Amino acid sequence: MQPLKGITVVSIEQAVAAPFASRQLADLGARVIKIERPEGDFARGYDDTVNGMSSFFTWLNRSKESVVLDLKDKENKELLDSILSQADVFLHNLAPGAIDRLGFSSKPLREQYPNLITCSISGYGETGSYTNKKAYDLLIQCETGAVSVTGTEDTPSKTGISIADIAAGMYAFSGILSAIIARGQTGKGTHLDISMLEALGEWMGFPMYYEGIGDKKLNRTGAAHASIYPYGPFETSDKTIFIGVQNNREWAMFCEKILEDKTLATDARFADNARRLANKERLGAIIQEKLQNLLSADVIERLDSASIANANLNDMTAFRNHPQLKERSRWTKVGSPVGFVDALLPPINSEDFDIVMQPIPEIGEHTELVREEFQQKRREQSL
Repeated sequence: MQPLKGITVVSIEQAVAAPFASRQLADLGARVIKIERPEGDFARGYDDTVNGMSSFFTWLNRSKESVVLDLKDKENKELLDSILSQADVFLHNLAPGAIDRLGFSSKPLREQYPNLITCSISGYGETGSYTNKKAYDLLIQCETGAVSVTGTEDTPSKTGISIADIAAGMYAFSGILSAIIARGQTGKGTHLDISMLEALGEWMGFPMYYEGIGDKKLNRTGAAHASIYPYGPFETSDKTIFIGVQNNREWAMFCEKILEDKTLATDARFADNARRLANKERLGAIIQEKLQNLLSADVIERLDSASIANANLNDMTAFRNHPQLKERSRWTKVGSPVGFVDALLPPINSEDFDIVMQPIPEIGEHTELVREEFQQKRREQSL
């Protein structure tokens, strides 16, 4: 089954946050009509690394219908209104105030179509002094403090992926699913106001409580953990691996099986995590002295045998070839304007769900078909 089959989503979307939300709805069977401006979603032009197609657009836009509408045009506005009259969800992430200027504000829309679920994604939300402030992913990472706790001691850093956009997209996705369930109980739609600041802020709970409320300084530690040790990168004779020791039981096993020195487990300097963290320079030297003469594969085999968490430091090629993804048959292909491209199946796994993996659309590919469909429906309603 497709759990969202029969649900129609109209999304005036661009970049990452809203397209990520709507693509996940499409994965579960929703019909997603992507409204693009005449020049298209600007994420189409972010790069050309996927056989001439943008990597961002490839990731975020499978299984959608692309409809190009100039919403400054009265006829196109009327067409959008016709589509919305038949829709279940209206999603957008335009600049603050833009949807109101176009004449598609949530409140009047839902008064006209009471079962419609509307969802806006913005940088700072629909109220407050920051409402009209421009917001991009990196800037929200800065405002939420994510950059302050990421990077090395000397250099604060952004994350390598768009976590503010992704967080907002995830809360829009889960919020829309919740609104669909609620509508089944009340018979009415609702409005969702999703803020990137608040979405990523939710993910900042640990550092907020540790530093903002707990009043301790959370130092940037690069790839190492800020408050657990040993937990982070270590050099073997051939490459970097990551090790995570979470408790004293694992520490004792690590000393016996990997460091081959049981006395370290009861050494007063390393007796618990707080003391291991306080003496991490000395402890790190002891660990490195042992690991630097061992091959990474041998160390990982020992760690796995001792049930101690570990990981390879993979690049994107290694991730694409990850044995676990192959063994679980997680790769498939989707069509696109540049031919078939590899795609990971979405991470919602159920033997009862049929996941939709339809092609990535060419700009405006479905405009005329959708126009004809909804103009015909409007004519039938007027009879």
